[in-house]
Amino acid sequence: MADDFDIGLIDEVIHGRVRLGIMAYLSGVDGANFNELKARLQTTDGNLSVHLRKLEDAGFVAVTKTFQGRKPMTRASMTDTGRTAFVAYLDAMSGLVAGQA
Repeated sequence: MADDFDIGLIDEVIHGRVRLGIMAYLSGVDGANFNELKARLQTTDGNLSVHLRKLEDAGFVAVTKTFQGRKPMTRASMTDTGRTAFVAYLDAMSGLVAGQA
């Protein structure tokens, strides 16, 4: 029902295309390295970095930086808070589409 439509239910942090892609991908894995995410999402280093930082600042994604030899390695994983937020986002989108939100 259109009267039930509430755009405020959509989490703006998750809703961006790249951020939604990050969350969707991380929801199915324990974690992913930066290059894996970059390839899966077909984005640039800078673009991915900005979106990961936004998700990290919201507490939805944990980013760890280590070194393998001399090579820096960045790994991202979804936090429990992120998983809860992602499920809530999917529920909100489902409700909006179904007109029941």
